[in-house]
Amino acid sequence: MTLGQTQYARSGDADIAYRVSGNGPPDVVLVYDWGSHIEAVAEQPLFDEFLQSLGRFSRVIWFDMQGIGMSRSFVGGVMPVESWVDDLAAVMDAVGSTEATVVAQGQAVQMAIIAAATHPELVSSLVLFNGFARLARADDYPAGVPASVQEIYREQIERQWGTGAFATLFGPSVAERPGVVEWWGRVERYGATPSLARARLDSILELDVRDVLPLVDVPTLVVHNRENQFVRVGHGRYLAEHIRGARLLERDSADHWPLPEPDLVGAIEEFVTGSRSEAHEVDRFLATVLFVDVVGSTEQLSEIGDRSWRVVLDHFEETSRRVLALHGGELRDAAGDGILATFDGPARAIRCAVHIRNELQRVGLEVRAGLHTGEVSRRPDSIAGITVHIGARVCSLAAPGEVLVTRTVRDLVAGSGIAFEERGEHELKGVPDRWALYAAAS
Repeated sequence: MTLGQTQYARSGDADIAYRVSGNGPPDVVLVYDWGSHIEAVAEQPLFDEFLQSLGRFSRVIWFDMQGIGMSRSFVGGVMPVESWVDDLAAVMDAVGSTEATVVAQGQAVQMAIIAAATHPELVSSLVLFNGFARLARADDYPAGVPASVQEIYREQIERQWGTGAFATLFGPSVAERPGVVEWWGRVERYGATPSLARARLDSILELDVRDVLPLVDVPTLVVHNRENQFVRVGHGRYLAEHIRGARLLERDSADHWPLPEPDLVGAIEEFVTGSRSEAHEVDRFLATVLFVDVVGSTEQLSEIGDRSWRVVLDHFEETSRRVLALHGGELRDAAGDGILATFDGPARAIRCAVHIRNELQRVGLEVRAGLHTGEVSRRPDSIAGITVHIGARVCSLAAPGEVLVTRTVRDLVAGSGIAFEERGEHELKGVPDRWALYAAAS
């Protein structure tokens, strides 16, 4: 399946950017959140994989809403609600689609709700992913973002827009992968300037389509990631409670982005077609995840230069691979100055981490390690899930030379002879609650 080049449909006097891929019928219209840009987003393999997954059972019609991305923008960041349904109809007409399931993410859910209520002949069903009818908090809407947090978002946009820093909020399970932060920075820069992005956020915070929810009378699947810190799960629950007959699917994930996870794609396929192919069956397994990072890699690179640093990283990866093999670990990802591995036993994972640390300390290279045990989802090129995210955050809190574990890991190795030192309770970014952490004693 190939992703077609960007084309334009005429909606009134506005140009609406769209792309088509996959094979239908049925047709699926895909619309992303307000920070989107159709060509910049397409550069990311994870998003391309999600599109390809949808394209295996449908024709995917993907477009930027008016006011966003490559479609016509508006001075002052105004979100032209009154034009959205016309834009959807124009794009569908341009590709000869008479009826489609609208798969909408984030703020695009508001557009999808209006379209389903006003043009049910076009919208056969809805898949609403990590979305909301209203983003801002109100006295009768406690799920919304409070005023204090709204101001924090505005300030962060002013300071960080274009850097990709928001990737850690929108895709915490994948943000540590090579190139993800840089890619999201390009999406932001291509899509808007900081002042325009802030104006768009202000405009979205004023929108409220709750009164439209009772008018939606098409089959609706509401999917919400339970640990999503940007659009919290209360928004999804509200949608499901106020759209007649809607089904709610809560997932154990912290991501705001729709990623190509088998359970998500399978749920959409089953909702749209009535069946789920074996390719999308969830492949989950229990594992101990181990992250190992080189400490101070940026500083060391600036001191010794690219060529010498490449030699250091090669030695780090070679040592890690060799020691992993000795302890029965499986390398899942290598990012130059860090690795991700899995084990079927937490004690072996701890002993492996200590072994890697000791081997590298002998040549003057300092590393740190973080471990957590839980269920993970298998992907073609790596693994994913909240367990992976927790492991990465634990590693980031470890001191140089430290092997840091969660209470889950500590409890599972009771009786193994491994001793621990308490490191107190910590907040893990993007993960609810406070977590007790322990350092494996040398």
